[in-house]
Amino acid sequence: MDLHTFTQCPIQAGQSFTYEFTMVKQKGTFFWHAHVSWLRATVYGALIVYPKTGVPYPFKVPYEEYIIILGFDSRVGTWKFTPANLDNISGEYWLQDVVQLEHDTAASGGPPTPASAFTINGHPGPNYNCSNNDVYQIDVVSGKTYMLRLVHAGLNVESFFAIANHNLTIVEADAEYTKPFTTDRVMLGPGQTMVVLVTADQPLGKYSMAMGPYMSAKGVKFQNISSIAYFQYLGDVPNSFSLPAKLPSFNDNLAVKTVMDGLRSLTAPVNVPRKIDSELFVTIGLNVKKCHSKTPKKDCQGLNNGVMAASMNNISFVKPKVSVLEAYYKRINGYFTEDFPKVPQKFYDYVNGTPNSIPNNTEAISNGTRTLVLEYGTRVQLILQDTGTVTTENHPIHLHGYSFYVVGYGTGNYSPQNASFNLVDPPYMNTIGVPVGGWAAIRFIADNPGKLLWISIADTGGLSEGSFESRLTFSEVQLFSPLGLGVDVNDSLWLLFRFK
Repeated sequence: MDLHTFTQCPIQAGQSFTYEFTMVKQKGTFFWHAHVSWLRATVYGALIVYPKTGVPYPFKVPYEEYIIILGFDSRVGTWKFTPANLDNISGEYWLQDVVQLEHDTAASGGPPTPASAFTINGHPGPNYNCSNNDVYQIDVVSGKTYMLRLVHAGLNVESFFAIANHNLTIVEADAEYTKPFTTDRVMLGPGQTMVVLVTADQPLGKYSMAMGPYMSAKGVKFQNISSIAYFQYLGDVPNSFSLPAKLPSFNDNLAVKTVMDGLRSLTAPVNVPRKIDSELFVTIGLNVKKCHSKTPKKDCQGLNNGVMAASMNNISFVKPKVSVLEAYYKRINGYFTEDFPKVPQKFYDYVNGTPNSIPNNTEAISNGTRTLVLEYGTRVQLILQDTGTVTTENHPIHLHGYSFYVVGYGTGNYSPQNASFNLVDPPYMNTIGVPVGGWAAIRFIADNPGKLLWISIADTGGLSEGSFESRLTFSEVQLFSPLGLGVDVNDSLWLLFRFK
């Protein structure tokens, strides 16, 4: 089920919609949100699925647990400060209406305005003048262990999270248990969830919990002021100063890789597909199209006065006037084709040899609502390759309605001869960041009846959602990029898999 205009009509004001479903294998921390582009910044929350009665956690039961949302919070009026023009409050919040911001950004052809602030559970924290005395706080007992359910609900930016002088032990990622991995910081992309255990094992005091940006793309404007919350020991002197949390540099790719290297499935060996029926190789990145507007100062704000466009295998998605799912069920022709290529149209040095003569050599893209047909039960290997057409960057990819095994990743151009895969205990996730100037390999089985599988790529204007339609299967893969899908959503890619 997906409340998205591509699969069903949106819920209208004053109306309601009831959806009943059965939790079978699902467990852990999930994230739900409004599903129409930047409206994700208005309605969202955490969905926690606890183990069945009598089924223990694979770790010692924590003393208490807390949900920590690193992302948008649109609960206008819950803060003590209420600027007259504050229409949206979020983990990335802007001092303007986000729907209008999305419209203006798309029309400009360039990236969006950076967020005015980051928030932790709706509070920016003391680094922002508007929130000096309005800081989220967790009160802890010395010696006790706490479970923090981290949820990244941001629109455009990946984020680091750390607690001053405390280690974080990862025990779950994307609602799947992992082997315990201890680190002093984590990084989450939009839509990703992670559960960490924290033991209050330091001297009594007030310790900062910090959220800051991870920005791997070059030449991108972004908010670089961290959001702060407090990890407060009971018994500490009132109104004491907080010890600062040390976050990695905003472009610390090694910090991201170190955490990813530590993620492993709890049990081994896992049931990862060994035999592959369909191998897909998809390049992801940004392009710059020539702008032909009669008002270039207003509409041509991309690089070198062009218009930014996201693409996969050099194809940029065209949003149809009729939803793909409706067109499929009603057999309405002319709204999508079944010719999305399994490999790029051209092979070259994607990372180092990419042409960068903007906008001429970066706009060689074709547009269309192009899909790829797979048989039900197909065992799929998908290689995602970052490109440097405009800039290399970390691309978070999300498979909606599915989880997949992350069997490999690396830097540079993917080479089957040199790639090293983990087929014993790879992490089972629904979100993975394709490394900067690198690649990621995932495997899954197309066996989810009743849903739809789709992939989309966006730049910094927020998530551009695309759709893979299917009579039997529905799930979504979303790719984000900080260079701003301030471009028209029609220039983002929506890839459709239809399962027969």
